[in-house]
Amino acid sequence: MQRDFPRPGRLRLRDYNGTMYLGIEIGGTKLQLGLGAGDGHIVALWRGTVNPAEGSEGIRKQIERAVPELLAKAGLDRGALRGIGIGFGGPTDDATRTVIKSHQIQGWDGFPLADWVSNLVGVPTVLCNDADVAGLGEALFGAGKGLSPVFYITIGSGIGGGLIIDGQIYRGVGRGAAEIGHLMVTTTGPGGEAELTALETVASGWGIAENARRHLAYSDEWQTPLRGARSEEITAVRIANEALGGDEVAQSLLEGAHWGIQQAIRHVSLLLCPRRVVIGGGVSLMGEELFFAPIRRRVVGQEFPPFAGLTDIVPAALGEEVVVHGALALARQKLG
Repeated sequence: MQRDFPRPGRLRLRDYNGTMYLGIEIGGTKLQLGLGAGDGHIVALWRGTVNPAEGSEGIRKQIERAVPELLAKAGLDRGALRGIGIGFGGPTDDATRTVIKSHQIQGWDGFPLADWVSNLVGVPTVLCNDADVAGLGEALFGAGKGLSPVFYITIGSGIGGGLIIDGQIYRGVGRGAAEIGHLMVTTTGPGGEAELTALETVASGWGIAENARRHLAYSDEWQTPLRGARSEEITAVRIANEALGGDEVAQSLLEGAHWGIQQAIRHVSLLLCPRRVVIGGGVSLMGEELFFAPIRRRVVGQEFPPFAGLTDIVPAALGEEVVVHGALALARQKLG
């Protein structure tokens, strides 16, 4: 059964008296900025859409406009800010406070993002990968609240992960960790052959869609409403809807994603034995019947016996603002 978790609410600025932080999410399609104390409440939010064609420079111009707009909306002077936390959609380097690479937007590679934002706003800034930051938000305020360790997985256009131990992000030697989307799993190709591939190519939104196209192109015997769709119309959302309507081919395609995710979670369990696995992202919105229940059944069937029953798998609770919540919390931890 899907569990309901209390979601952090919005707090009016006049109800808040204390230190204020700015949280920033920089993704491949979305840019969000939020103000809060890093305590699970957002007092003001700015949200914009990223145009990949404009590259990193376009996003920086958006941030330059968004910061004063957000502060004016909240009636807050930038001098009241204590610090800034950033969740970036790609690997980051803790030592140099730079972006290592973006797989979606040109112009970010090697960019000193934390220093740039600090110079722009005039306050200290901390930078981290967005999946790590989202995991922190869920562990502190969402579906992992009160538990440790918490392993967070976001499954959307790509797949990312974050390991939170006692309320702190585990970052390995400083360039990240928990990159579950790049974990190798076995899957079945269109001709029934075994394939070894990264989880992201099997279970992300684009991976599910591409896998469907490969199978449909391989054989004309697959009888499915997907057969008449144009290539761009075959999406994870369309496949989920057809599966929900009883299409066995669509159901089989989703089972391939379930199988890959189950393998990845088993590896996580064997290495880390987390108390809870929290899964968010657009693909997870398929819900209990199409996503969570099948994965749980597969995981239970493949558990390492001494660890049986120690890790549960639940949906994320913080929704679209999860990275902002985590970025604010990270700023509070590192700069408070």
